[in-house]
Amino acid sequence: MHPFLMKSAREMRDAIWQREISAVELTEATLTHVAAVEPEIGSYISVLDEHARTAAAKLDARVAAGEKPLLAGIPTSVKDNMCLTGTRTTCGSKILEHWVAPYTATAVERCIDAGAIPIGKSNMDEFAMGSSCENSALMVTRNPYDVSRVPGGSSGGSAAAVAAYEAALGFGSDTGGSIREPAAFCNLVGFKPTYGRVSRYGLIAFASSLDQIGPLTRTVEDAALMYDAIGGHDARDATSVNVPFETTADHLRTDLRGVRIGIVKEFATDGLGAEINGVYAKAYQDLAALGAELVDVTLPTAEYGLATYYLIAPAECSSNLARFDGVRYGLRVDGGNIGEMYERTRAQGFGPEVKRRILIGTYALSSGYYDAYYVRAQKARTLISQDFARAFASCDLIACPAASSPAFGFAAKSDPYSMYLMDYYTIPMSLAGLPALSVPCGWVQPDGASQPMPMGLQLCAPLFAERPLLGAAHAYEQATHHARLRTPGLGVSA
Repeated sequence: MHPFLMKSAREMRDAIWQREISAVELTEATLTHVAAVEPEIGSYISVLDEHARTAAAKLDARVAAGEKPLLAGIPTSVKDNMCLTGTRTTCGSKILEHWVAPYTATAVERCIDAGAIPIGKSNMDEFAMGSSCENSALMVTRNPYDVSRVPGGSSGGSAAAVAAYEAALGFGSDTGGSIREPAAFCNLVGFKPTYGRVSRYGLIAFASSLDQIGPLTRTVEDAALMYDAIGGHDARDATSVNVPFETTADHLRTDLRGVRIGIVKEFATDGLGAEINGVYAKAYQDLAALGAELVDVTLPTAEYGLATYYLIAPAECSSNLARFDGVRYGLRVDGGNIGEMYERTRAQGFGPEVKRRILIGTYALSSGYYDAYYVRAQKARTLISQDFARAFASCDLIACPAASSPAFGFAAKSDPYSMYLMDYYTIPMSLAGLPALSVPCGWVQPDGASQPMPMGLQLCAPLFAERPLLGAAHAYEQATHHARLRTPGLGVSA
């Protein structure tokens, strides 16, 4: 493997700026590595060899002309629910298996304009519905740290690609934890910005009031750089927030003096087992050692987050996925009449988890149940947001687990409820629209794992407080270096 592939995105960018390596050379090295490890890892639904080579050549010409693009030459993985002109955009589903996007998502476009090189479209849980990447209808993705375990979901393909050095930046989308949980499972930084901070134009919707695009990276600085490239208002997205955009990569910090960090009473970790509890207890101690003041906060309605989410998100999914009917695009399975065609197309095109959520959502929105379920869930969502507002009156950030366990084995959580519980710590932030991230915080040794597996610390901030959030995460990362302790078993060394 080319030594440059283990560098951070910022180091790659600087080397290209200084002409130590060209974007073409870095892209070829990445594609060679992808070809070598993909049979084992399975990150990409589509590898964009020629697309990447063309983009790299154009980038080198820009650098030769004196430009210094923010993300110059950085290999990037694009989750396959984001449109990129001329590429298959499948959402990990048979119903869109052969659909080719006619336009490019704003966030992807901004990233490419900033010099990033799209290496491939990454695997995902079908329509972003899942916490393990096992719900993909098209392929299997494995965790680079132990290929008998899942990479997390739904952004598992991008997480695996970045962890396995098949990309330095990864696009994820987060509805209830789909960036943060795979980041925790794969020893990465996964950052969900404030809802509306990054344009959703060109993101194929799952739950429109929750979906948010964000970075998966190996360092906090890289996440900040990518966020700075893709964030900001977009008139093409009605949910995009038109407030002043603050860059973050130039405001990272090395200590936490003067920062009040809330520890949530309802998110106690002593029930997660002694080893996991010890990891999080040590993480909180490390925050204090950096100068943070730890304060107790309470989120009394957080326990209702799971039930609230699994009414609101399926309701929105049942509406959004109604468009996939075999008429306009995607799979069509002919029948004797149009009604039969609808039924056959959706029966063959959607997988079990997507069907389950469509049924739940349709039921919650149906006459006679709308007020009892959907309206009450929206009221609970408001209460959760209010709890966060009260908590942030006494602290600047909140710290808690990103996941209740390390990556688990395939089929270990085959019943839906145990899989849904994986999002327990991440869903409340999504319901409130808050910025949150996962940063590596330690290692545990699960039964049967080939090596210790990573865990993630979740940090959460008030709305639009991305700058202090990333600054604090960077301070913690630089002081602890958890991500540097081990590398995947891919013939590389730290």
